[in-house]
Amino acid sequence: MSISQLRDAIPDFGKDIRLNLESVLTEEGAPGLTAPQLWSIALASAFATKSEKVVRWVVETVTPLLSSEALESARAAATIMGMNNVYYRFLHLSEDKELSKLPAKLRMNIIGKPGVPKVDFELMSLAVSALSGCGMCINAHVAEVRKAGISNEGIQSTVRIAAVLNATAQALAIAG
Repeated sequence: MSISQLRDAIPDFGKDIRLNLESVLTEEGAPGLTAPQLWSIALASAFATKSEKVVRWVVETVTPLLSSEALESARAAATIMGMNNVYYRFLHLSEDKELSKLPAKLRMNIIGKPGVPKVDFELMSLAVSALSGCGMCINAHVAEVRKAGISNEGIQSTVRIAAVLNATAQALAIAG
């Protein structure tokens, strides 16, 4: 399935999403990111949407463009953030300082050794965290990517990619 086929599968009520899909998934439409970062972010975001169609399209598109390590890291980012976003969003929303003092006791080794440049893994994690709405995680990942030299445009591009893929999954689910 090509980008045009995915775009064309979005009904007319999602016209804006069709237009945005073609824009954000280009180097010109994702300023501040390299092509491998763009596609890794798209892949991690696709996994986070849990949409079979979106995942299939992104996997088919990025497999020839990314290393096997990047493909595996995108899977890992979506998976570890699936856990962390729930746990840390709970801590944030509970506003219970005593709970926040407890050690998480959750394994997160992949974050320390992601198999790709740390900044790339942090960008993927930021995208997934934005989709999950975990403010604590978003703040932590933004701080990390800024330390690594990612511009505000790169941060914005990351979240725009995640948002458009999420909307694509939503439109496809509504269309049935």
